[in-house]
Amino acid sequence: MGLNETPAGNRIHIAFFGKRNAGKSSILNAITNQNLAIVSDTKGTTTDPVYKAMELLPLGPVMLIDTPGIDDEGALGELRIKKAQQVLNKTDIAVLVMDAKEGESTEDEALIQLFQKKEIPYLLVFNKCDLLQYYKNPKEHSIFVSAKTGEQIYALKEKLSKLITTDNPKIRLVGDILDPCDYAILVVPIDKAAPKGRLILPQQQTIRDILDANAISIVVKETEFAETLRNLGRKPRIVITDSQVFHKINAETPEDIFLTSFSILMARYKGVLKTAVNGAKTLDFLEDGDKILISEGCTHHRQCDDIGTVKLPQWIKSYTNKNVKFEFTSGNDFPDNLTSYQLVVHCGGCMLNEKEMKYRQRFAAESNIPFTNYGILIAFMQGILQRSISVFPEFLSEMKPPS
Repeated sequence: MGLNETPAGNRIHIAFFGKRNAGKSSILNAITNQNLAIVSDTKGTTTDPVYKAMELLPLGPVMLIDTPGIDDEGALGELRIKKAQQVLNKTDIAVLVMDAKEGESTEDEALIQLFQKKEIPYLLVFNKCDLLQYYKNPKEHSIFVSAKTGEQIYALKEKLSKLITTDNPKIRLVGDILDPCDYAILVVPIDKAAPKGRLILPQQQTIRDILDANAISIVVKETEFAETLRNLGRKPRIVITDSQVFHKINAETPEDIFLTSFSILMARYKGVLKTAVNGAKTLDFLEDGDKILISEGCTHHRQCDDIGTVKLPQWIKSYTNKNVKFEFTSGNDFPDNLTSYQLVVHCGGCMLNEKEMKYRQRFAAESNIPFTNYGILIAFMQGILQRSISVFPEFLSEMKPPS
């Protein structure tokens, strides 16, 4: 991925819901003016959520999601409906498409209640208005359109753009704590687990945010860090490291320089830092036989020394000296029941949007299961958690022991 491409986790997620043959895929194609989704008169053409990242004027970078029909039938249909409902956990704006001649159904009304319960902005789209002799928009968040003729499609996009508008500025990764021309040293190990020919997404995003702050990013491997620090000429504002070399970089970074990790920056960016900091302390209370869920937001080929499935379990067992058990999930396969776990350890979530990360954190809280992430847990085990979040004093004051 290039530095100029918007990551999926930073895109507005717009999901299209509705009954089979209501015209979800047709509406999506009309909005984008592309044949992104398969359209057919046969019910149930869309069998799994379909994702498409694109630039959509006047909205900007978006992730469009076409979902299966909410009135699907049979055992397989129930699974498809469940998949469609899971999409709600990452939806920033919901578009409920209905047949204008049929109006709202009981399934539609149930979905609207879910939108309201999850506080998701939504728009009711009555498709096939070309088949009506007369119509008027019956509700505040509704519009009549025709995917076939293009009638009111532009107006639909305008309504969507207004739902996206917010007065709340997005927290930045690190740019808000940097002044112009500040130095930020980024420690990026290049080992066999590193992707060939590129940096991983949190590293790319951090570099871009530093540039946007008119600060100066200096990227080094852990083997060149100490020498770089000695020859820099002036003190950097912050050192940001990969969590796997936290111990080494901590030892080589003077106490008067802020030190944190990409994973900790990502936790603040996704809105889960406070919860994750307090969740890490659960390690001190684990017993033999306790089970930990280690979850990643993306799917990738596992290396022999993969951090999630290999290194973290080893470090946790060494720290706790307990015979704890581990289960692993990746991508969209986050469990819908967490009661068998004593702790959830999540990756930074760079491939998940804020909505999805907050859902996972909130779901763990509702299940009374502590929640943390890779970098915060590693900093805790190495005794440097307080130092690693000292750049964010508002979170230091909120640290509390687990109940």
